[in-house]
Amino acid sequence: MTEPILKVSDLSIYYNKKKALDNISIDIYPNEITALIGPSGSGKSTLLRAINRMTDLNPEVSLTGSIVYNGHNIYSPRTDVVELRKEIGMVFQQPNPFPMSIYENVVYGLRLNGVKDKQVLDEVVESSLRGASIWDEVKDRLHESALGLSGGQQQRVCVARVLATSPKIILLDEPTSALDPISAGKIEDTLYGLKEEYTMIVVTRSMQQASRVSTRTGFFLDGKLIEYNFTKDMFLRPKRKETEDYITGKFG
Repeated sequence: MTEPILKVSDLSIYYNKKKALDNISIDIYPNEITALIGPSGSGKSTLLRAINRMTDLNPEVSLTGSIVYNGHNIYSPRTDVVELRKEIGMVFQQPNPFPMSIYENVVYGLRLNGVKDKQVLDEVVESSLRGASIWDEVKDRLHESALGLSGGQQQRVCVARVLATSPKIILLDEPTSALDPISAGKIEDTLYGLKEEYTMIVVTRSMQQASRVSTRTGFFLDGKLIEYNFTKDMFLRPKRKETEDYITGKFG
């Protein structure tokens, strides 16, 4: 049996006194896409942000429980958060390229780490943009502003920016919800092509997307993980009535 790459145990998260996540335990396995589904406000994005410690940015957030990555609790005082975020990258709902060239967007993290060798940077730009399925569309425009791209292209540049730092895990918070169906399809194809090399956790509102791209799915409701299983099993034979009601569209 493969060992999980990430182990969330008894995780509860509070915003002031309000509980956003209630005693969540979930194992994430390497080289799989794990989808997190559930209605708005059910805690999916809160979990995602906790996994690369973005919750640190909010002084009102407190948490109990643990998230273990590579054998270490990422909330231990010894964790280097900058290093952690290199290994656990994040792509957001709205494409957020920096107001600079496509090239500089992709190498941003490497420059922060002091990489100056042009040959290294050039190679990373090409391999990352290829990984994000957008090299052929932008290879002649690398020194133009990334803000001149379409929304779907911008989002793939954001994926390339994450790939450039060689993460182990990529977190994607509704990465296609702001995009048209064709661009969303390209992002899905991109994710599917990356799972040989990366572990991905995708928050999605689209049941179809979860069923198309993911190996396992977790269903969240009111801050609780109601059910977690292989995607096929969950969609065909949900164990819990709440899951069945959500998947069949009785609420959402």
